[in-house]
Amino acid sequence: MTESRIVSMHEAKTQLSRLVRDIEMGAASEFVIARDGRPAARLVPLTPLQVDRQRRIGAAKGLFTVPDVVDGLDDQLQELFSRG
Repeated sequence: MTESRIVSMHEAKTQLSRLVRDIEMGAASEFVIARDGRPAARLVPLTPLQVDRQRRIGAAKGLFTVPDVVDGLDDQLQELFSRG
C-alpha cells in the first residue's frame, strides 16, 4: 500500500471513480483532497483491505456453462471481424 497523495478538488471531482477504485484495490491508502492548495478532506477506505487471493481464481465457477463445441461460430466471427 502506498502513502497518502494530495489531489486538487478539480482532480477529485473529475477522477472520483479512479480514486475510489485505487483505494478499493489497495493501490493507495488515502487521498488528501485540497481546496486552493490547503488540505480539506481525506478519502480513505471504510474497512481495511483484505484480499482473499485464494478465492479469486474460479470465482465464477458454476455461474455459466461452456458449450461442448466452441468452434462452430468461427466462420461467423471471422466475417464480423473482417467487415471494414
